[in-house]
Amino acid sequence: MLKSECKNLRHKQILRLECEAVFEDRYKERNMALRREILAWCDEILQVGLFKDYAPNGLQVEGKEEIAKIATSVTASKAAIDFAVEQGADMLLVHHGMFWKSEPVTITGWKKARIETLLQHQINMAGYHLPLDAHPQLGNNAQLAEKLDWVLEKQFGEQNLLNTGRLKTTQTLVQLSERIEAVFGRKPTVIGNLEREIKRIAWCSGGAQGFFQTAVDESVDAYLTGEISEAQYHLANETGVAFISAGHHATERYGVRALGDAVAEKFGIEVVHFDENNPA
Repeated sequence: MLKSECKNLRHKQILRLECEAVFEDRYKERNMALRREILAWCDEILQVGLFKDYAPNGLQVEGKEEIAKIATSVTASKAAIDFAVEQGADMLLVHHGMFWKSEPVTITGWKKARIETLLQHQINMAGYHLPLDAHPQLGNNAQLAEKLDWVLEKQFGEQNLLNTGRLKTTQTLVQLSERIEAVFGRKPTVIGNLEREIKRIAWCSGGAQGFFQTAVDESVDAYLTGEISEAQYHLANETGVAFISAGHHATERYGVRALGDAVAEKFGIEVVHFDENNPA
């Protein structure tokens, strides 16, 4: 390439960057951001490329390009979508989206109703699943430790979804259960000796009861997750490691809130949060 061509190319690149900067500043002054900017930032912060997931991460339903208001919710339920409509939101940011590998691909019934409402109101729907579980600050697991005042020791296991840590003050299992109930607003299912002292704990938000044996192998005193199956009752009694099921929804309501708040701070746009009284 000739020197003159290189010079012209550099000049064009500088002009493009300057135009983009002016364009982005104009949106910030209006408390608005472009959809692609928000999604690119979320993708980078959450490192979505590192995860093998069974749901798409990022944009799932396309709406307006300009985003002035975001609603967050654990799940892209019809109630959450209706809330986004009522709030005049341009994007619904969730942990559980609508397209899962285990589900039929046809858009009928409840799925049609959800998508139809989003499209009618030009609301974007973006979801972040495993990347939002595992993020060391914004993630569901990190937020659980913060809410329950636990000290994180390490992330480990499948895709770094498991966590071990310790309680700042040793508690009996019944005291820990009461603390969890006070924070989550729901009584957890607890299997184990209620008088046992709990010092070290492992946890993974959501439906991670299948990781219980991995947690047991870490020589912890208790394991917390969102769901319980029949087998965990026996494993808890036979190993002496307490099992705590605190609710799938309850253990995953804080990550998407933290992500929404981070987006609000980064882009200067309004973010509102939606929650449901989901007992599961």
